[in-house]
Amino acid sequence: MSTSSGVPESWISSFCSLLGHEYFAEVSEEFIEDDFNLTGLQTQVAMYKEALEMILDVEPEDDDEDEDEDEEEDEDVSGDARDGLGRAHGERRHHSRIASDLSVIESSAEMLYGLIHQRFICSRAGIQIMSEKYEMGHFGVCPRTNCNQTRTLPVGLSDIPGEDTVKLFCPSCLDVYVPPNSRFQTVDGAFFGRTFGALFLLTFPEYDLSKSANESVTNLVRASTAGDEMLNGMYSRNIAPGLGPGKIYEPKIYGFKVSEMARSGPRMKWLRDKPADITVLDEVRRVAENAESDDDDESMNMNGQPIARPRGAADAQRLRQQQRRNQNGSPMAIEANGAESEL
Repeated sequence: MSTSSGVPESWISSFCSLLGHEYFAEVSEEFIEDDFNLTGLQTQVAMYKEALEMILDVEPEDDDEDEDEDEEEDEDVSGDARDGLGRAHGERRHHSRIASDLSVIESSAEMLYGLIHQRFICSRAGIQIMSEKYEMGHFGVCPRTNCNQTRTLPVGLSDIPGEDTVKLFCPSCLDVYVPPNSRFQTVDGAFFGRTFGALFLLTFPEYDLSKSANESVTNLVRASTAGDEMLNGMYSRNIAPGLGPGKIYEPKIYGFKVSEMARSGPRMKWLRDKPADITVLDEVRRVAENAESDDDDESMNMNGQPIARPRGAADAQRLRQQQRRNQNGSPMAIEANGAESEL
């Protein structure tokens, strides 16, 4: 296969241009040639060396000795051993074996490239390529009506090949969907993995996920909004904008809401729920406040004397001893569970 300029097309470009491979990014050869990026893949892919040579368009080394032996065998074949077309018996079987090997190598190369692709899109260069594809809408939009056609991301439900096909993750409703086109339903989800979706959102928090795909691409410019609060590494406007009040379908009959106790009533509504005060989800601030309270908080013993909160096993043991002394307990007292005693 060759391009219009006459330069032969690489195996990687040819693979990514196949029908149904629009989600794939072209992995750079520098990334593949780095042995560190391929750690552990030798045991997962059959005919690993041949598959890697096919991906990098490396010509396999010819064995001159084997060629000489083949020529000698051809000379030893008598005329009676050839068929009417002048082919020696067994020659057809030899070619069929080579074709079978090429088929196995091609299959292994696709598997190997997919596993390399899973790692590449989580690298700095790879995730930048995927962001460009995301801006151009190569991954489609969420089919949910209340998400207002938010752009989706390809993800896998497993990192192990052969377990599930690729899915589309919507950052607006935080749910995954089957690709609408059947040609994507044969792509292995392990080629994208479980890490890419969340890592993409943390890497590019400036994307305004509340904008629909129908709006211009200029609305996706990665620029922070003044006064927009950051929560857990993301802007508050981008935390599940498709969930919460007004974004959940409520079944009605003649204008009246259907009771949740009814047979046809709504089910699992809490899955689409969202707190009215989004700051309750700020785990970073909560951890910081708990750390400060641990430093300042003091507990009172039975006699009303303040004692510092223990921060280790030794401190906890001293606290128990002090509490027993304050309660006029014996230093030989045995714990209630009988597991330990103090001398």
